Amino acid sequence: MAKAFFRLQKFLRRIQFLLFFLTAAYLMAGSLLLLQRTRLVLQQGPRGTPSNQALPVPEEMSRVGMAEPRSLQKPRLLVGTDALQEPALGQQHSPRWLVSRNSELRQLRRRWFHRFSSDQEPLQTAGFKAMKHTAEHKGTYMGCFTHDSGERTLKGAVFYDLRKMTVGHCQEACAERAYSYAGLAFGAECYCGNTLPAAAAKAEECSSECKGEKGSVCGGLNRLSVYSVEQLRAGARPPRRNVIYRGCFRAPENLTDTFSASLIQPNLTVEMCSEFCSKKEFPLAVIRGQECYCGYPTRRFSLREGTDGRRCGGSHNASSAAGGGYCLVYQTPVQDTRCTDRKFLTTKSKVFVALSSFPGAGNTWARHLIEHATGYYTGSYYFDGALYNKGFKGEKDHWRSRRTICVKTHESGKTEIEMFDSAILLIRNPYKSLMAEFNRKYAGHLGYATDRNWKSKEWPDFVNSYASWWASHVLEWLKYGKRLLVVHYEDLKQSLIPKLKEMVEFLNVTVTEDRLLCVENNRDGNFKRSGAKQKNFEPFTQEMKDLINRYILTVDEALKGRNFSGLPREYVPR
Repeated sequence: MAKAFFRLQKFLRRIQFLLFFLTAAYLMAGSLLLLQRTRLVLQQGPRGTPSNQALPVPEEMSRVGMAEPRSLQKPRLLVGTDALQEPALGQQHSPRWLVSRNSELRQLRRRWFHRFSSDQEPLQTAGFKAMKHTAEHKGTYMGCFTHDSGERTLKGAVFYDLRKMTVGHCQEACAERAYSYAGLAFGAECYCGNTLPAAAAKAEECSSECKGEKGSVCGGLNRLSVYSVEQLRAGARPPRRNVIYRGCFRAPENLTDTFSASLIQPNLTVEMCSEFCSKKEFPLAVIRGQECYCGYPTRRFSLREGTDGRRCGGSHNASSAAGGGYCLVYQTPVQDTRCTDRKFLTTKSKVFVALSSFPGAGNTWARHLIEHATGYYTGSYYFDGALYNKGFKGEKDHWRSRRTICVKTHESGKTEIEMFDSAILLIRNPYKSLMAEFNRKYAGHLGYATDRNWKSKEWPDFVNSYASWWASHVLEWLKYGKRLLVVHYEDLKQSLIPKLKEMVEFLNVTVTEDRLLCVENNRDGNFKRSGAKQKNFEPFTQEMKDLINRYILTVDEALKGRNFSGLPREYVPR
């Protein structure tokens, strides 16, 4: 009996040891699997840059998303005191000190990089029956139609939201611009028009789920899910909605030849003419007496040289005010779509071009202009999900793919600069740049920082650190850049077409005059802050102004030393 008990005890001990061994092996296998999955995510997903690792990322490593350098928190100086010792008084603000300080600050900023998660593509549903055409939106589903991005069937406005697109959003956007139909493609693209597409497709070919609305159909590959928006337009609609007065202009010699559509109507009103031109899908409504004309800005009627409004009767509210050799011009809700088509380069670019600027200097606006002028996407050294979601598709393309016409960057180190063959260096008034970047930091691309933000300790710390970066960014590109085109934001804003022509020629792209005029007609893009929010206090102290003005003088002198024109006189201290 004792022998049998001893054998049983020995067996149980072996089982206990075996179970312990199996448990340990299971935990080790799970840990290895987790490490492997993490490694794959780091390689395929977003990557930040470690604080002790310098950019650029090696080319062989795949990159979907990188941290946006401007989304960092305030760079508090957490290094040793020896690292950022103040130079001698006579050496402060010299080019060499600025370059050195910029390198130190750049390393500090990298510690606060935020990682952007790339948007995961939604899985296709197993069956088309799971899709719904009737979510919580108005309008009637008209069916599935063919869609060719080169020759669009809905020729009106185009909108993108690669993360939150819904049928309702698309309908509202098209209705707001006085269109009758809203079409959705690829789950995230919205097209507007007033004519129903002619070529119908099979219902099951529209199988893409809307990015922001599960269970709703948003077209498919080269297919449009088309909805009527008449019910939306029939609601409470304000008169002359989104009609913008462009000014009084000298009328062309032959209005009929200049414009594509016309209407003669007794007691013609601005609303009548705008409604007529909107239905015809034209962005301009031109009024001369009882005559209404519709069309686009062209070389024969470019809208560059307006005349005194008194020549049109001193009022732009009544059509009877214009007559004879002058006409009133209005912008209708219809988007000028002659320059909205964009694509990636079909072959890799031989010249690697940077679009470099200090944060807040208008880089996103410049990208909008370049993309619409050239018809090619721009890339980015970083990944900004907000920009990608609104149609900047080059955001997700690897910045070294050479499939984009140029690459956005705010970097200014020697290594980063020498990676590019040439660069467009965009410079803006540092006072405006600092305020724009501070607004973006606390309220996004379109918002404004609160008065509490401006009056906090964050603002003076921000100015002290970023003002030197503004100067050293320009100085380093002037020193290490191989081939530069310097563009001042203020000049681009004031003389859009001439400056944009310079930029396009620098990029070695040929564009038509009509396309440039289309860009001018769509000059603002989707990331312009609505007006200048007035503050009831001066954000810059005298100490801040003294600091910034010294940097301005340093940069102005450096530009002239490289045979570039100096900074615009409007903000150079005198």
